[in-house]
Amino acid sequence: MSKKAGILLYLSFEAEGKRQVFEQYFPDRSIVDAKEEADPDTTDVEYAVVWQPAPGMLASVPGLKVIFSLGAGVDHLFHDTGLPDLPVVRFVDPDLTGRMVEYVVLQCLMHVRQQRHYDGFQRKRQWKELEQPAAHAFRVGILGFGHLGQACARGLLALGFQVNGWSRSGRAMDGVASFDGSGLDDFLAQTDILVCLLPYTAETRGLLNSGLFSRLARNGPFGAPVLINAGRGGSQIEDDIVAALEDGTLRGASLDVFQQEPLPADSRLWNFNNVVITPHAAAVSNADALVTYVKRQIEQFEADGSLENIVDLSRGY
Repeated sequence: MSKKAGILLYLSFEAEGKRQVFEQYFPDRSIVDAKEEADPDTTDVEYAVVWQPAPGMLASVPGLKVIFSLGAGVDHLFHDTGLPDLPVVRFVDPDLTGRMVEYVVLQCLMHVRQQRHYDGFQRKRQWKELEQPAAHAFRVGILGFGHLGQACARGLLALGFQVNGWSRSGRAMDGVASFDGSGLDDFLAQTDILVCLLPYTAETRGLLNSGLFSRLARNGPFGAPVLINAGRGGSQIEDDIVAALEDGTLRGASLDVFQQEPLPADSRLWNFNNVVITPHAAAVSNADALVTYVKRQIEQFEADGSLENIVDLSRGY
């Protein structure tokens, strides 16, 4: 029996145990950790599973056929100007999708139910009730209405929220008001809670800025909109978010991604009681789910040459 093609790993973050999971699922293939090995042997490697690979590393693998991105986003690959012209597969999995739905629904409810205010009352031992609009009074606008955005929409609709979806092509979904690329202003004007799930591309760089915030609805239940960003930190201008929170353009925000990560200790975003900060943890990839996904794709590719969820490199997602 001939030896099967090897798999290259390169994970920029702490990934203790990931190699062992790959070795468990792929006992008949060599698993090469290019981040941990000083001079990795990639002779039989045909597949790479990576997050923020070192520039030039992928191009140095002579037999590479497919690149798997560890997360749903692939912008981390474009820092490599020598990225080989090969299929790039993004991670799409019910586990990751479910985690993102949990995050988005939780953050919407945190703001709608004014939980941060109640947390403040609790710390001061104050018994105080706030006027409470219902979920159906709020219009949640999802900026980036792909697989994750549509899954989040279903979760929000189940709770009674009004949901708008914006994407370049204007993807339709029952119960959701759909807007395409030319309808961004109309979409923003009908959005009380803006959820950004956009990938990071040249078009989305710095999109979440003062100009965009000023076009959000101000006739909602609270008179000012809320920003939730679980997409990419490069899509937001953090000084503009701070200014919008200070002058009331934004009522609050939930931010899981940042221009610089970890978020620097001197960032003014830490100072706001109406801002929820999480450490890029909205939808963390589960090791078993990831490896199962990669295994299925490799087996399918070796059987008939097909792959799912291939990235359009010209668009960046």
